[in-house]
Amino acid sequence: MDTIFALATGQGRAGVAVVRISGTSAEQAAERLCNDVPVSRGLRQLRDSAGELLDEALILRFPEGRSFTGEPVVELQLHGSPAVVSAVLRCLGDMFDLRHAEAGEFTRRALENGRLNLAEVEGLADLIDAETESQRKQAVRVFSGALGALADSWRDRLIRSAALLEATIDFADEEVPVDVSPEVIELLSQVRREMTREADGVRVAERVRDGFEVAIIGAPNVGKSTLLNRLAGRDVAITSEIAGTTRDVIEVQMDLDGLPVTLLDTAGVRDTDDLVEGLGVARALERAKHADFRIHLLMDLADRPDELGPDDLIVQAKCDICQSDILGISGKTGDGIDLLIEQVSQRLQEKVGQIGVAMRERHRVAMMRALTYMDDAMVALAEPECMTDLVAEDLRSAIRAVDSIVGRVDVEHVLDEIFSSFCIGK
Repeated sequence: MDTIFALATGQGRAGVAVVRISGTSAEQAAERLCNDVPVSRGLRQLRDSAGELLDEALILRFPEGRSFTGEPVVELQLHGSPAVVSAVLRCLGDMFDLRHAEAGEFTRRALENGRLNLAEVEGLADLIDAETESQRKQAVRVFSGALGALADSWRDRLIRSAALLEATIDFADEEVPVDVSPEVIELLSQVRREMTREADGVRVAERVRDGFEVAIIGAPNVGKSTLLNRLAGRDVAITSEIAGTTRDVIEVQMDLDGLPVTLLDTAGVRDTDDLVEGLGVARALERAKHADFRIHLLMDLADRPDELGPDDLIVQAKCDICQSDILGISGKTGDGIDLLIEQVSQRLQEKVGQIGVAMRERHRVAMMRALTYMDDAMVALAEPECMTDLVAEDLRSAIRAVDSIVGRVDVEHVLDEIFSSFCIGK
């Protein structure tokens, strides 16, 4: 494979910039810059082909099999001047046996060389993109191999089940055949419970990665935009005593107790002859329907909607002038805002408690496919005239579905999509 190089740290001025070189010619390339590559690490002067000093850098050498990519790797820790970085990259680019890395190519080589599995690659991508504490924790669990270990556990038990069934096929002519069905059913039941729990948690895990949505909904002039501004800590929505001021959905992203949340301020819900306002109301109802839950801001509690989601909140608007026995808030004075945030956070934390380590729709689809095969196998095992060879084939199909989670089979079509999200130096 080609020897590749790239800036592994961010662009722009910094205290330190790291240039990574990976491949069979990595050490030779470093020798052309500093003449003497340290065994593990050391300070060296870097010079171009004309002998002009470029920088004094810390050189780190990683031998084959002990680097991030699994290949020989040399990292140059430079002073983070854009001019220094450009000069060093230019020198490396002039070398005949090197080329600039493509997006995600270092990580792709780590996958191809067995240093990471596909689930760990996805965890690394999410870790790089993490902006909140919950996103970081979730990504670290997957990157550290938790999903891979769980998939290996499922795979081992499925292989054990298939082996037991295939043994009965091999020894079908023996005088004393062994009934392995109880052990196989117990193994499949264990895997099925664990896999179902993980599959059910993927939807919420995706929300942790992409952000929860909470819609503020109510009639015109109940204080939705004022509440949004108060929660955001700045004026993001126009407030006015004129009904129908908000015509479109206004989004504000915030970090709520470590969870990414997008608050949606929607158009006031009412019957109107104004075409533009009517479009805004329709868009508000549609967007609110797909939110994780809704804050219904009401002046008159008799106007509460007929249908409420299980996590929806009914809130008394303008509690500084209207009193009630339920949670009341005032966007104007700030009364009740802290309690509202606490209740929103509590609902989201309850949702987060449902997640495991699987965090992508691809994982869920693979698990649902495996569950279908296992269900077919368990139904067949319960029949008096069980076709053991067909049950074993169902289990082999379930094993292949589990293997696709960590990239052992059938994942070539997802690789380009995954690595396109990586930066060049990763």
